[in-house]
Amino acid sequence: MVVQTDVILSTVAQELSVSEDDLLKQALRSILERHLRQVQAEISLICSRYGVSGVEEMEARYRNGTLEEADSWRDWQRLDHLEYKRERLLKLLEDLR
Repeated sequence: MVVQTDVILSTVAQELSVSEDDLLKQALRSILERHLRQVQAEISLICSRYGVSGVEEMEARYRNGTLEEADSWRDWQRLDHLEYKRERLLKLLEDLR
């Protein structure tokens, strides 16, 4: 499998007239950006559902009693996870530069 992947990488890089390293970086960037768009879309959906800008504002609404935890705690957990994932993806993208 590794040998076949190396051959494909070499062939595609040659066909596109780019180095294998550049091709790998471009591919990784594309994959990370696609995942980042998916994460951001889900974050936006949850935030718009509750009229908040993020997990911190959602927590503030819990504290001041303008948001019922019983109906939204799963979304809060998901939003917290997604915001963490977004930061990780952004860091990985930055590392590729």
